[in-house]
Amino acid sequence: MALKLNIKIDLKKIPKGVKIAIAVAPAVIIAVVTVIVVWMPKNKEIKKVTAEISKQNNEIAKSQSMAANLEILKIENEKLKKRFAKLQERLPEKAEVSSLIIQISEEARKSDIDILSWKHEPTKAHPSGIVEEIPFSLTVTGTYHNLGYFFGNLTRLNRIVNISDIKLGNPKVQKDEAILNISLKASTFSAVKGAGK
Repeated sequence: MALKLNIKIDLKKIPKGVKIAIAVAPAVIIAVVTVIVVWMPKNKEIKKVTAEISKQNNEIAKSQSMAANLEILKIENEKLKKRFAKLQERLPEKAEVSSLIIQISEEARKSDIDILSWKHEPTKAHPSGIVEEIPFSLTVTGTYHNLGYFFGNLTRLNRIVNISDIKLGNPKVQKDEAILNISLKASTFSAVKGAGK
């Protein structure tokens, strides 16, 4: 048995507030659905993209700062390379040590100093691993002033020469001047091949 409902609604009898509510309800429902379905997910996505943009901007600023410093670092690196090259000139390789010996002998001759003996000693490894110490013993004779002149000239060589263990012998008087005999240890340094490169 089928039941038939026959409902008639008289729109004129519906209160005005209800009519307004019925007319506005679809718009409110559409607005709420739009906010939930479209706006809220997009808002989350916008916040995520904004955070990513901020992160990228920070990285760009950091990279620009590093790029600005790169030129300064390149200039500083070139200065250090030039300084290193100058310092290496003062540290001859073993093959160049003989020229240093010639220079020392020449300075002795110019200073009117006699080299009585010259003895090479075994090469020593330096703790840095960059250089080796090449020691030698010298015995020289000359006047006080000439010896001072000789040692002063050694400091002006373009090579490093360290003087240590200076021992004075008995002075002898010749022509109203005291002639001193001095034994000393001297050492120079040789760059270890391939070190620092």
